[in-house]
Amino acid sequence: MTWLILKLIRLYQKTISLDHGPLKFLRPNGQCKFYPSCSNYSCLAIKKYGIARGCYLALKRLGRCHPWSIGGVDEV
Repeated sequence: MTWLILKLIRLYQKTISLDHGPLKFLRPNGQCKFYPSCSNYSCLAIKKYGIARGCYLALKRLGRCHPWSIGGVDEV
């Protein structure tokens, strides 16, 4: 199950992501305010903590990603 979720995140990154995919030329400095990007953060969290806690951390991170967010470095 873990590998499936990670593959879906990678598929997103390679297709429609403005930070990693073929459309990254539209935003040369990247779209994400955080480092690592939200999708990379999700992969790292799932690999480190497993599906349940990793997905919880990923959703929590996505909740902090909004127009009024300062962003910055946010390690898992």
